[in-house]
Amino acid sequence: MSADAEQERVVITGLGVVSSIGTGVDDFCAGLRAGRSGAKPITAFDTTGFAHAIGCEVSGFSPQEWLEHLEPEGLGRATQFAVAGARMALVDAGLGLQELRRRRALVSIGTSDGETRDLDTLTEQQLAHGALDPVLAGRLDASRLASGVVRELELRDVETMTTATACAAGNYAIGSAFDALRVGDVDVALCGGADAVCRKTFTGFYRFGTIAPEMCQPFDRDRKGLLASEGSGVLVLETLRSARARGARIYAEVLGYGLNCDAGHAVAPDQDSLARCMRLAQANAGVKPEDVDLISAHGTGTPTNDVVETSAIRQVFDVPPPTVSVKSMIGHAMGAASALAAVACALAIREGFIPPTINHTNTDPDCGLDCVPNQAREAVLNVVQNNALAFAGNNVVLLLGRHQEVS
Repeated sequence: MSADAEQERVVITGLGVVSSIGTGVDDFCAGLRAGRSGAKPITAFDTTGFAHAIGCEVSGFSPQEWLEHLEPEGLGRATQFAVAGARMALVDAGLGLQELRRRRALVSIGTSDGETRDLDTLTEQQLAHGALDPVLAGRLDASRLASGVVRELELRDVETMTTATACAAGNYAIGSAFDALRVGDVDVALCGGADAVCRKTFTGFYRFGTIAPEMCQPFDRDRKGLLASEGSGVLVLETLRSARARGARIYAEVLGYGLNCDAGHAVAPDQDSLARCMRLAQANAGVKPEDVDLISAHGTGTPTNDVVETSAIRQVFDVPPPTVSVKSMIGHAMGAASALAAVACALAIREGFIPPTINHTNTDPDCGLDCVPNQAREAVLNVVQNNALAFAGNNVVLLLGRHQEVS
């Protein structure tokens, strides 16, 4: 393979995770293998008046552990998650800050809500007495998720992006980083997604009737909805040449991605559009449906999403591979969801296992796929597909593969 062609290969060398089932890559991986559930009563806001309020909040998170240059009070919770995930990912990648500062870098973070928890508080203040906390108001802008990472790491002359494409934002951010690396605009990227549980988003889904009362049961006949969640997933992506030069461990290779926006309905997913997105991703990655060993589904556990998504999968795959939903364990972390799923996919490839879909009793015949119920499964995975769907028809499908040297 020529040097020019080699430069176009993009690999994952570091992972950072803040989640309801574990903070840090090792704890998160152990949680995935064990089928750990992050479900518990929500504490982020007063849930009086809601018939049920179970979510998947992050417990025991201390931003001071991850901040060296910025004060925690100057950052919203989602930005704190993003910064923590970025620092973890760099340590996991063995990439020091001095070395990173010498590289052409990109920080690309996706989000659905940004700092909406702060907006909740500001709204309460406005209604109560009309005076707003200037500190909260100052940290509200969603762009601070990526810029907060840059400021905390004291990076200079870097490209910075915050992508707010709802529940597909994490995959969007990873795709943008992949493009920048593949064409040679940057040498290394910190990319992923972050969000925090907030009253506004929980209430919206609650009024849609899509919040589950106790647990998330994707693909189950008795599923009742999603559980609101939070956290961050941040990946270090770099060119294969860069990874080889510094002897980095490689989790997986980014093979390609596809995205589309059907814009047909504000909230309802479109089966044909999702099927087209999967085909676009597979074409971009240079793989065929039969090459895919595992699908990490969007898998929200809502009655509509699961049927539409599995029908789209059958539209693309003659024989669908095992199809799982990590949201059964970690809940729906909105803009962080597909980034956390991407981390899970990279770990599954590297460690040789399929995470389970927990809380599963009876498979809905309208879904009818092998969802690896309740127990993880050992497997050699060469190609894994990560689906992400969002309101307004924003679909992004990411393809990861086992890294193989080519002579």
